[in-house]
Amino acid sequence: MNSDIRQGTAEMTAAMLISGTIGWFVVMSGQPVSGVVFWRCLFGALTLLVICGALGLLRPGIITLRAFGIAIFGGIAIVLNWLLLFASYSHATISIATTVYNTQPFMLLALGALFLGEKITAAKLFWLTLAFAGMMAIVQAKPQTGGVSGDYGFGILMALGAAFFYALAALATKWLKGTPPHLIALIQVATGMLMLAPITDFSHPPGDIGGWAILVTVGVVHTGLMYVLLYGAIQRLPTHLTGALSFIYPIAAFLVDRLAFGHALQPMQIAGAVIILFAAAGMNLGWTPRWLRPRALES
Repeated sequence: MNSDIRQGTAEMTAAMLISGTIGWFVVMSGQPVSGVVFWRCLFGALTLLVICGALGLLRPGIITLRAFGIAIFGGIAIVLNWLLLFASYSHATISIATTVYNTQPFMLLALGALFLGEKITAAKLFWLTLAFAGMMAIVQAKPQTGGVSGDYGFGILMALGAAFFYALAALATKWLKGTPPHLIALIQVATGMLMLAPITDFSHPPGDIGGWAILVTVGVVHTGLMYVLLYGAIQRLPTHLTGALSFIYPIAAFLVDRLAFGHALQPMQIAGAVIILFAAAGMNLGWTPRWLRPRALES
């Protein structure tokens, strides 16, 4: 294993482990979802501003007006994604919400076909169908433990909505090929900060240093640092390895949900989660079932 692969693997693993713990921080913050996302954007923007400055990405002319507009569009999508995902935790548990959220590759598949003219192959349709079957298994199940409120199905819908908006943000990033990714991230979180400032309730801030530490961690670690690690890994790793390591995220989220909140999944939920993650792996890694492979011509 060469040094780039080794370093990229370490960066991607760290980024996914960080992502897998964000549900705990969101729940333990005790803040409304809009407040958590606002502070995430604020502290994330401050962190990324320092990083972009250090990398020389704040000089004039580094981004075109068109690219800036697309980055703002991506920022709106990524913030809506965070709002829906975080809100879904209280309805469907962190484990289930994160699993459903991992249908995002299929959302991006549809958007890519619609806006970028990308081809949908028989293998991709197979993985999409399999993921849908896993989704149905999860929808039919019910939470076994306490700690969730409201409607379970509504939580799943919010997680699906989060996946859709993440796919929109990813589509915007595809349109921004060649634009420094750290600068894209800075524009996105700055957009979110401006979006949420008018609707965020500042009258009930965290009452102690622990509450503020949680919000600062979400902004600095789960946003600023995570972006640096993720983009560093993407630049060093082949696509198939990036896709494979991305599944550390839901596994970490499952462990956090089980250990921190005692949420145990029912057999039907476990089966649905495994099916969805297996289908997403097949999509990301480009697997083709044997019966869908073209047969060699007989000589």
